[in-house]
Order: sequence, then C-alpha cells, then structure tokens
Amino acid sequence: MNFKTLLTCGLALLAFGCTENQGEDEAISRPATNESDSRDIPVNTSPGQTSNFDPAKQQAAAPAGPTTTITFASYEHDFGTLEAGESVTHMFEFTNTGTEPLLLDKCKGSCGCTVPKCPKEPIAPGEKGQIEVKFNSKGKKNQQNKKVTINANTDPGQTFLTISAFVNPPVEG
Repeated sequence: MNFKTLLTCGLALLAFGCTENQGEDEAISRPATNESDSRDIPVNTSPGQTSNFDPAKQQAAAPAGPTTTITFASYEHDFGTLEAGESVTHMFEFTNTGTEPLLLDKCKGSCGCTVPKCPKEPIAPGEKGQIEVKFNSKGKKNQQNKKVTINANTDPGQTFLTISAFVNPPVEG
C-alpha cells in the first residue's frame, strides 16, 4: 500500500470503514443501502427515506404475548414521621382487571433503602394480590420520596408506586 492509499483508507475508516483491496482510484466507501446493508441496522424499506433505527425503542417496547391490566387500591403511601434508622413496611393491594393472567416480571425500588417484594406466581383475571414494600430510613433524614417500578405483561408495561416519609434526623449526643 502506498501513502495515498493509506491516507484514503484512514479517512474512509473514520467515516465508513475501509477494506484492504481498495484501489488508488476507487471512490471512498459509501454507506450501505437498503438492498445490501450488512451492518444489522434496521432501515426503512420506503425509497428516499432515512433509517428510523432507535436502540432504546426496542427496550421500551410492549411486552410480548397477551397483555392484561392491573389496578391498585392506592398507588402511593405516606408512612408519616419516622425516627432515623426505623424500618417500615406497606402492602400495596392490586387486582388483575384484565382478561389474561398477570405476570409480574420485575419489581424495583428507586434506591437500596426501598425494597419491593412481588408475587412470583401468575395472578388470574379478577384475582387480587399484594406487593410488599419495605423502607429502611437508616442514613436518611427529612422528607423522603421513593418510587417502585413494576414491570409486568400490562399495557403500559410499567406501573409506578410511590412511598414517602419524613425522617427525623438522629439526635446528636
């Protein structure tokens, strides 16, 4: 390879990639078209349009398979005033208000001090269930607002619960 080819490959590599057999007079590689895209990036098949590729969209897609609905008796709970270091628990009651079995895939608190516990077994249509949420106020003070995210085979795929408390700072001395 001569200097001109190396320079061309270097510039092409920065923009599109380069192959070893590129000739001196060849044009710099062009992005793949809809017909011969080898980069596994989804593209629109409509002529003249650009790609609508959005990697985050695939993660936020609705759950596969049949969906149902979930209704909570309450979507928030206030523990009131707590002393620093106190642990408290609340049971959020819900009903599967849809026509398919409810599958709670993942329950997650917004921080380590908030720990939800979801049922693992499917909840039949019309049946009730509970999600236990524990809050540990150790190391916390003043107003605390925490979120619990529930991923399930519902539409939308996520439901949010909120807990709050006012934590009295520890007494010094």
